[in-house]
Amino acid sequence: MRLPTLSPSEMSDDQKAIYAESEVSKRGVVTPPLRAWIHAPEVARHSSRLGAYLRYDTTLGARYSELAILVTARYWSAQYEWYAHKKLALQAGLDAEIIDAINHRHVPDFDDPKAQLIYEFSEALHENHNVPKLLYDKAIEVLGKKGVVELVGLLGYYTLVSMTLNTFEVELPKGETSDLVP
Repeated sequence: MRLPTLSPSEMSDDQKAIYAESEVSKRGVVTPPLRAWIHAPEVARHSSRLGAYLRYDTTLGARYSELAILVTARYWSAQYEWYAHKKLALQAGLDAEIIDAINHRHVPDFDDPKAQLIYEFSEALHENHNVPKLLYDKAIEVLGKKGVVELVGLLGYYTLVSMTLNTFEVELPKGETSDLVP
């Protein structure tokens, strides 16, 4: 990683508090992006709290959240994000063929209309920086206003995560590989 990973003995009291908060959060670990964000404690504090909510407490549920996260990781070619969330997507029940299609930049075949909507919405927002009215209206109908706001928040948060991982060249754990194609 381009930034040094700080040990608790190298941290300010504020940084130590953020680090400790992350260790006892729903994640139970200090994530790689937080190891970078800790160099700017307020970024670490607020990003970590937002991420915990978006990851665990939205109305989307794990399977749909992981789908949106993988679309984001693919868009940013974020190797670490793909490595971490592919496993979580499989655990949440996302079909391996859908994951493979996203990886190879192909449109997946969905048998779940809600998953297809989340994929199309995520793709449109990343690729076009906007969502067409018909797709937006359908998302409001299916996900509700709160769900659409949560989905946009999730996509934005994982864009921040992907940008952080890519900028600071966060490496995969030793001995691990990512199958994300270039």
